Amino acid sequence: MPTTKWETKSRSPSSLLPDPFRRDRPNRQEGSPPTGDLFRPKRFLGQNFLVDRRAQERIVRALGAGAEDDVVELGPGRGALTQHLIGRVRRLRLVELDRRLAAEWRRVLADQDGSTVTVVEGDMLEKDLHHAFPEPEAAFVIGNLPYNITSPVIFRLLERPRPRAAVLTVQAEVAERLTAHPGAGPYGALSVGVQAVADCRLLFRLPPGAFHPRPKVRSAVVRVSPIKPPPLSEYRERSLRKVVRASFSWRRKQLGRTLARHPDLALGRSSAAELLGRLGIAPDARPETLSPPQFIALADQIDAAVGPLPAPVRRSPNR
Repeated sequence: MPTTKWETKSRSPSSLLPDPFRRDRPNRQEGSPPTGDLFRPKRFLGQNFLVDRRAQERIVRALGAGAEDDVVELGPGRGALTQHLIGRVRRLRLVELDRRLAAEWRRVLADQDGSTVTVVEGDMLEKDLHHAFPEPEAAFVIGNLPYNITSPVIFRLLERPRPRAAVLTVQAEVAERLTAHPGAGPYGALSVGVQAVADCRLLFRLPPGAFHPRPKVRSAVVRVSPIKPPPLSEYRERSLRKVVRASFSWRRKQLGRTLARHPDLALGRSSAAELLGRLGIAPDARPETLSPPQFIALADQIDAAVGPLPAPVRRSPNR
């Protein structure tokens, strides 16, 4: 690939981004945010900018993307991670909801080849992410996710075709739920839904001081690597989601009762007991004691016994 000014090896990544995105300006304490309305974090967008340079570099290293790889960055903000990616990956797609920051990125990148860096303004839950690349299953995803939409974004990334891997900064509590084992307190529907189709690892934690403004919660960095090829068909994944959501929406109830009486399942008492017995699961077991493979087997048995499950009944959000 031809060398551009963004790829000059004699300069550090932070000096590649022109002002006002430069992070190494003199007379400013390292890690402190630039001033001005453009860079003022917006609470309604859930913005907490990552200002710890060591953390930035560590996150990008954890991604493992190189010169032949395509990368999507979710919410580039002021360029905390972007500055370490531009010129080091083949193609970079920036998805930014904040219209002022998106406009600034377009200005900064105006003289760049559009096939190398693309700025997409809009909601990451609605825009094409890695799906826009020629080889979406080989692409990487990176981002500091707004805490209020973390779970929906992760499930959006796990829609097919799935990326090669995603390294995401999330609330520490969510990271624990993503990586929890059966029987652990954080283990729940999110744990099962993600672990059934992907390998999840908690890489490291970040203190509130790594961000501006300081969030009231602790953060962690996770790596989500979809299993290739997908272990389940799309139909089996849909069946699994319905069973998992129903089970954990009645998390304090015994599985036998949930399978028999939950409106999304309604198998009846005798059918529920017979089905669980076939799988060696006690009727008084709680959903948090079942592993993802056991939930997959349970969903398969229900599907074989009663056919496709109906659409879920609308109700308050699951716990």
